[in-house]
Amino acid sequence: MSSTISPDEGDRRETVLQVGVPGLDDVLGGGLTANRLYLLEGAPGAGKTTVAMQFLREGAARGEPVLYVTLSETAEELRGVARSHGWDLKGIEVREMLPSHDALEPDEQYTMFHPSEVELSETTLKILADVDVIRPTRVVFDSLSELRLLAGASLRYRRQILALKQFFAGRQCTVLLLDDMTAMEHDLQVQSIAHAVLRLEQINSDYGSSRRRLIVTKYRGKEFRGGYHDYKIVRGGLQVFPRLVAAEHTPPLTQTRMASGLPALDALLGGGIERGTSTLFVGAPGTGKSSVAVQFALAAAQRGECAALFIFDESANTLRTRCEGMGMDLTPHLESGHIRVRQVDPAELSPGEFVNSIRVAVTEHNARVVVIDSLNGYLNAMPDERFLIVQLHELLTYLGQAGVATLLIGAQHGLIGMQMQTPVDASYLADSVVLLRYFEDGGEVRQAISVLKKRGGAHERSIRAFTMNDTGVHVGAPLRNFRGILTGLPVPIEGLQSSS
Repeated sequence: MSSTISPDEGDRRETVLQVGVPGLDDVLGGGLTANRLYLLEGAPGAGKTTVAMQFLREGAARGEPVLYVTLSETAEELRGVARSHGWDLKGIEVREMLPSHDALEPDEQYTMFHPSEVELSETTLKILADVDVIRPTRVVFDSLSELRLLAGASLRYRRQILALKQFFAGRQCTVLLLDDMTAMEHDLQVQSIAHAVLRLEQINSDYGSSRRRLIVTKYRGKEFRGGYHDYKIVRGGLQVFPRLVAAEHTPPLTQTRMASGLPALDALLGGGIERGTSTLFVGAPGTGKSSVAVQFALAAAQRGECAALFIFDESANTLRTRCEGMGMDLTPHLESGHIRVRQVDPAELSPGEFVNSIRVAVTEHNARVVVIDSLNGYLNAMPDERFLIVQLHELLTYLGQAGVATLLIGAQHGLIGMQMQTPVDASYLADSVVLLRYFEDGGEVRQAISVLKKRGGAHERSIRAFTMNDTGVHVGAPLRNFRGILTGLPVPIEGLQSSS
């Protein structure tokens, strides 16, 4: 996104500073407009100090003088945080504004004046003196809760923040204020003064790791990516995963078919599946949904293309061993990078990070086939299942516009009969729906495959036999001698004719 142009600056564009947090600049529409005051708020442990350090390190790396003013942590504690990320504080001036140990002495206690009348003035004067000496372009205040307590009254606190804003505005300085939100009531004083407000949130689920997300609640005169965006804290800092907006990506001009390498399966699908479409393989557990999807990925790898598999329900080793037992050797393609397998742990991976992994596979590894196995696991990865369909729609639209063939696996509850149900009804989102079913015949459990829907063109209406063995997956001839296969208990047509 381009920077906003100030109307009174003519043709000059406002300077935009990169924050230094991967993904956050994208959320902010390019970064932070220079020489403004910003508020970063969040509960303790949300990552505010880490973001502040990344912001200052980005400036120091560009040769800018930067200043970290701490009113709650010591310089040694800040160095400890930096070491945990593999950083040093070289190029960052740190100023401690903490009460000295002499403040505990009885003689040092104020009797004639309220502490806010003395301590706030002293703290402010020290800060302003350091700024005049260092002349920083980036300043961090950590944290506002200390200034709020020193000010005592809300009016005095607001005036102090306004004075700081005016002071720094005249010195070409970008200020980041940190607020740990420890006040009894949510304070809107600084939010009304700040040029932009970012909030970090941490959600502790009943099981699994904590989920973290951020939102930009305000940004004056600037377009930004609204809504919540997942992020995580790793060694090296914050990683933000911007919310996917499919409308921002250009759709492809043409669609071509991709063959599976199995003539009977391609005939059933009307020649194969089209690039830029999504196909849902649905059926009971063990009917062969994942094996058919892997067959398409294997065919793409054999053509020299890249396929990315995101598996929730089995390990990568189990997948490879199972495929080898069916004569589908993935090892050469895994080693060459034509097939990439990512094992997803729903308890540890946020939805935003999962979508970002798919985007990386498409943009950096040029994946032409993406397999999500399965939607049941994807559902478990969502903190609120109400938004699964909305996010899935955005993801499928993005992949379609990128010309990627998306293969979705949906496991149904139950094994046989008419009461088969899926936990996620994505059939209306998918461009094609392939149904795999069990049915009984002559005292044996057999399998069948059929195409129920295909937006990309014509397809066979027949129900074909389906088998899996040590030579792979096989699609047989149409099952024309039965009636009621989809019920799981078919009746031979010859029997119906003779009884009539």
